[in-house]
Amino acid sequence: MNTATTRGALLCALACVLVGASFTANSVLGDYPYAGGQFLRYGLACLLLLPLCGRGTTARLRSLPPRAWVRLALLAAVGMVGFNLAVLAAERTAEPAVPGVFVGCAPVVVAVLVPLLDGRRPQRLVGYGALAVAVGAFTVQGWGRADAAGIVFSGCALVGEVGFAVLAVPVLRPLGPRLLSAAVCGVAAAESAAAGVLLDGSAWLRRPDAVESTALLWQAVVVTVVGFVCWYMGMQRIGAERATLFSGLIPVAAACTAPLVGTGSYGAAQAVGSALVAAGVALGSGALGTVVRPGRALPEGRSASSARERGEAGTPQAADVP
Repeated sequence: MNTATTRGALLCALACVLVGASFTANSVLGDYPYAGGQFLRYGLACLLLLPLCGRGTTARLRSLPPRAWVRLALLAAVGMVGFNLAVLAAERTAEPAVPGVFVGCAPVVVAVLVPLLDGRRPQRLVGYGALAVAVGAFTVQGWGRADAAGIVFSGCALVGEVGFAVLAVPVLRPLGPRLLSAAVCGVAAAESAAAGVLLDGSAWLRRPDAVESTALLWQAVVVTVVGFVCWYMGMQRIGAERATLFSGLIPVAAACTAPLVGTGSYGAAQAVGSALVAAGVALGSGALGTVVRPGRALPEGRSASSARERGEAGTPQAADVP
């Protein structure tokens, strides 16, 4: 792995660990209106991200064609608002492990879908790594009780997880990680407000108490601002296929932090699953010494390293490099 690939892998790993550790914050927001919580989380994140986007933010947003705005709206609706709604709906009739297992299959879907959309064959090593990650995520979480509705909504959560990576690919290059994160958070906040008014009426938003405020601040500042920017910076360097491998770290991080708050335990199954996830990530990302040729692995504009190898001006802007 070269320096750019290593940095990309570390950024994706950090982002997924932050998401996994945030499940503790989710547990204290059970009584807070869903749409209102999402509105506050994404709205605050957008306000915090905009000053970090550098000069020319307004001009870059105005230059986006209508189809890019449609894609941003789909990314927010499917990969953010819709994903969280699907998980919430699934957990009404299924144990939390069930949607977790479905979401753990996202690396396999992305490893096949992204190459096909780019008109190329899936990479064998990435596919093998994705399978190991999916099996490891299943081992960490296990399988719980579920009915038909729980299965369907868990499948919707899988679609949301895949969409969060795939839908972002065409708009990542023109916007960069910071502005993409800010724009999609702003759109998600507007969509959350609309969903809240339609579903909950005047009860969609209320003043959070001290514990809920702390949890929402964690979600907005750490998980969304830091996590989203790290995720898209990493994806910019290593591509959506390899970046999604790191989503297997989400259940691992959740399992590791659960004993700290008394909401779970870390035993032999979690240790074995964690090892499988680590092996899958290492195999698919090339950390085991198996080099994935960037010219084939990463489509044009997907990363700075691939652009340089083709001699193109595809290097990320200075404002987007940490």
